[in-house]
Amino acid sequence: MKRVERILLKLIIIQLLCLVLSQYLLSFPRLSVYLTKIELYEGVTQKAKDVTREVYSEIGKIR
Repeated sequence: MKRVERILLKLIIIQLLCLVLSQYLLSFPRLSVYLTKIELYEGVTQKAKDVTREVYSEIGKIR
């Protein structure tokens, strides 16, 4: 069990370091433009009504 606990602790520390590093990189406006492209794909930058219309139009296409 000690071995598994050490591995889990190392994984948690690595994940924490990656989180802190990524948050630090996102604090720079010039870098955040390139790193936050996922917002465009997920649709969180659009208004809620536009996203709702897109979802309903896609549901209509499936059927």
